[in-house]
Amino acid sequence: MTAPLTRSRRAIAIPLGMATVTALAFLPSVSASAAVPQAPRQAAADATALSYVVNVRPGHAPSATVTRAISAAGGTIVATYKQIGVIVVHSSNADFAKTIRGVRGVQSAGNTRNAPLPAQSTTDVGTPRALTAEEISEVTETQAAAGQDPLEPLQWDLPAIKADKAHEKSLGSSKVTVAVIDTGVDDTHPDIAPNFDRAASVNCVTGAPDTADGAWRPSAAESPHGTHVAGEIAAAKNGVGVTGVAPGVKVAGIKVSTTAGYFYTEAVVCGFVWAAEHGVDVTNNSYYTDPWYFNCKNDPDQKALVDAITRASQYAERKGAVNVAAAGNENYDLAADSITDPVSPNDATPSDRVIDPSKCYDIPTQLPGVVTVASTGAKGIKSSFSNHGLGVVDIAAPGGDSTRFQTPAPPATSGLILGPLPGGGWGYMAGTSMASPHVAGVAALIKSTHPHASPALVKALLYAEADATPCTDPYDIDGDGKVDAVCEGSKNRNGFYGWGIADALDAVTK
Repeated sequence: MTAPLTRSRRAIAIPLGMATVTALAFLPSVSASAAVPQAPRQAAADATALSYVVNVRPGHAPSATVTRAISAAGGTIVATYKQIGVIVVHSSNADFAKTIRGVRGVQSAGNTRNAPLPAQSTTDVGTPRALTAEEISEVTETQAAAGQDPLEPLQWDLPAIKADKAHEKSLGSSKVTVAVIDTGVDDTHPDIAPNFDRAASVNCVTGAPDTADGAWRPSAAESPHGTHVAGEIAAAKNGVGVTGVAPGVKVAGIKVSTTAGYFYTEAVVCGFVWAAEHGVDVTNNSYYTDPWYFNCKNDPDQKALVDAITRASQYAERKGAVNVAAAGNENYDLAADSITDPVSPNDATPSDRVIDPSKCYDIPTQLPGVVTVASTGAKGIKSSFSNHGLGVVDIAAPGGDSTRFQTPAPPATSGLILGPLPGGGWGYMAGTSMASPHVAGVAALIKSTHPHASPALVKALLYAEADATPCTDPYDIDGDGKVDAVCEGSKNRNGFYGWGIADALDAVTK
């Protein structure tokens, strides 16, 4: 991994020149659109200001006692989500959280970051490998079959989940919307424009929704991650470029990543609540919430972050959304007794800390109700980088892998995942960031087939229709004679593949 472990479910450090591969969170220069306003003036003017979440009783506006206490402690309210009892506050008072936790009516409170507002400057580390004009010409002139989009022959991931067969039955319903909670989506891309849901799109970077036209887009200097993810889900079958898993559904962009590439709690909360209030059927979450890879509830600040995002994600589900999230790219066993986390807090000075993943959570990935997705490669086995864990991973889907480890069958040439890039191009990326949108797309197909299904039923069908996949044992992905990960469980449910590999054909026929 050449990039810091912050941001989305990053692209992994796979050999073979995979500096060119980056999944979302991998590009440190991820996000906030040029059209997006800066943090509120009072915070930007104070180089010591931090952002906080204050959690109170859901369903009510903050009491006068809490509001006065926030002001008295040096806080300025940026946004209030009374539906879930979360208040976003900026303050330069180092003792703000400690002070406010003692106020009657406050259930938890904590700082969401260690870097003062505004966030750090942009630094690029790697980019996706873009298709060259020659490669595009070669594929489009000779290889596409009848009914295929021009670059579809390079998409080994579609037949891996039977999406190509599913498309003969249904492309999905335009009444279904998948929200990409990510680094921003280029809705002008020809593969995305036909299916873009403008009304469900927003910029949530500051913790408050910005609905200015185009605010959900990444600038030219920012990460292409969200655009790639959006195309994997719903790139239109329109005779251009690639095809999404559910090319007939709508896709929305909810931008939550700062210019420096951080996915902070206040933005993620805003994103889930926005999705809940705008009729979104599925959310895709290919990131972890910065600055902590794992948030331990015995720490009062980290507990507040878990509380806030749990409330927000569960609110979205209560309002009808299935929340899908990437499992992560560190080859961690998320069901282990302990994990060494060397990257937290990633916006300050990280240090090795040993955590118990049953008590310290990767959020939103490990939150109740969230569909946790592991990654597979072109040979149908766990990707070299994919996190795993019996009882944690729910399902698996293609996220790519080094072509050296898992080579696709021709005419595909790369073991990575092909998708749209901002500005009208296409390129390869890999990571559980790429696996999650495949599952989000299948969930959208299920919702299209069963339009009145609740989130609980959509998830039940997603798991029941998955192709049961036994443990890969021994798992020696690089062939050096050493076991690279241990899979526990049965064929029908295990730590590598959960209930199995997602099945798009069953999603439209059962």
